[in-house]
Amino acid sequence: MNAEEILAGAKTIAVVGLSRDPAKAAHGVPAVLQAHGFRIIPVHPTATELLGEKAYRSLKDIPEPVDLVDVFRPSPEAPGIAREAVEIGAKALWLQQGIVSAEARRIAEEGGLAYVENRCTAVVRATASISKR
Repeated sequence: MNAEEILAGAKTIAVVGLSRDPAKAAHGVPAVLQAHGFRIIPVHPTATELLGEKAYRSLKDIPEPVDLVDVFRPSPEAPGIAREAVEIGAKALWLQQGIVSAEARRIAEEGGLAYVENRCTAVVRATASISKR
């Protein structure tokens, strides 16, 4: 499954590392996805709400199914996030542009998750004209 198919198939996206800072891609990219009808669930260690949505400390704390786990954290953190994504039964793991991890790929794929790395969800959304509205 390619990146466009993975994003088109997702409705609920948990964003690990969603930033409070509107100037950062880790805030702007999820905001763009939300504006196009995706349900964004922020995962942040200290925030209680981001983009008008309740934030959770970890993927395991999210009380509903997640289609896609979108990662805005450094590459060394990706394997642990991949393990959590497998544990919660997510359908796909997506590492944002500049983030790569062979170990995260292995964990995700062995866990049955579709996998994308080093790509921006907002760019893929725009170029493939994907919207949930």
